[in-house]
Amino acid sequence: MKKLMVMILALGITAAASAQKVAVGFRGHYGGWYYHPRTTFVVGAYAPYYNPYYGYYPYYPYYRYANRPTKLDLEIADIKNDYDEKISAARHDKSVPGKERRANIRQLKHDRDQAIIDAQRAYYKR
Repeated sequence: MKKLMVMILALGITAAASAQKVAVGFRGHYGGWYYHPRTTFVVGAYAPYYNPYYGYYPYYPYYRYANRPTKLDLEIADIKNDYDEKISAARHDKSVPGKERRANIRQLKHDRDQAIIDAQRAYYKR
């Protein structure tokens, strides 16, 4: 009888907690926060949106080819990483006066943008 009462009490607390409102988002200055009640209640191993075949490509063939970056994307990422390293080194070089350091950083950013444009032109001319 004691175990039954504990189980009923636990079920009641769980049901009460899952019925509380949850702040979902903000609708702007005049809209304020909007709420909706929690509606998911899981019993045992059952979940409302559980799919045992999720991720197996015979059932979901479009997951096999998920967002592979192109060669252009990889090349642009390499260019940005190289120039970020150069800019960081120029920014931390204290042997150069401040005005000249800022001019070097501006020039490196310009060179980076130009290298990206050149890479795009070379990629699309192929």
